[in-house]
Amino acid sequence: MKLYGLIGYPLGHSFSKQYFTEKFEREGLEDCFFESFPIPTIDEFPALIAANPPLKGLGVTIPYKEQVLQFVDELSDEVKKIGATNSIKISGNKLIAYNTDIIGFEESFGKLLQPHHTKALVLGTGGASKAVQYVLDKLGISFLLVTRQVLSNGLSIHYADIDNKMMSDYTVIINCTPVGMYPNEDSAPDIPYHLLTPHHYLYDLVYKPAKTLFLQKGEAQGAITQNGYDMLLIQAEASWKIWNSV
Repeated sequence: MKLYGLIGYPLGHSFSKQYFTEKFEREGLEDCFFESFPIPTIDEFPALIAANPPLKGLGVTIPYKEQVLQFVDELSDEVKKIGATNSIKISGNKLIAYNTDIIGFEESFGKLLQPHHTKALVLGTGGASKAVQYVLDKLGISFLLVTRQVLSNGLSIHYADIDNKMMSDYTVIINCTPVGMYPNEDSAPDIPYHLLTPHHYLYDLVYKPAKTLFLQKGEAQGAITQNGYDMLLIQAEASWKIWNSV
């Protein structure tokens, strides 16, 4: 038996178990199984690994993309650079951390990117945000982090600091927070939506609901919008390849 899984807490929002179970059935992989492991604290991670010797790979979601790194043996180059993982390969007793959020976001985000989309506001600073920042650097898109607690490195601003000029200059806005995610669909990041225009591109890493309030408000102003579903599919398949590579 080959076991794969997902760690995070809570996991009621996750699509991974259904996605991989259907994939295994569709592809006739009768010896493969996928389980969700909602652990309330990352301290339970070593016991989880010890209790499930058939594990070959794990997805990692909120809030453990950074916390889990203390328990792995090796980091990919990308994980070394950004300090966050969403995919762990288990090879014997060795745990190797990768980040397929990077390829997932880059391929998904790039589909609707326009030449005038040269500056971005990145909402949130967690593990998913770090993958997004990596991709923006790669694409040459300058960005500011927007957070409720301003960082001391000078690269972030508070939501209250977003003004008319900033909204005019920063035509890409990427939500890397869980705000608006099921079951809290009636919430949205606190930005001045009335300043959005058809030149703006709003990308939400949230995929459930398919059209968050953040995206609805952008759409109402004529902005280009996209959710995180394609990113999710791409990163899942990239993780599958990693988990099964020699």
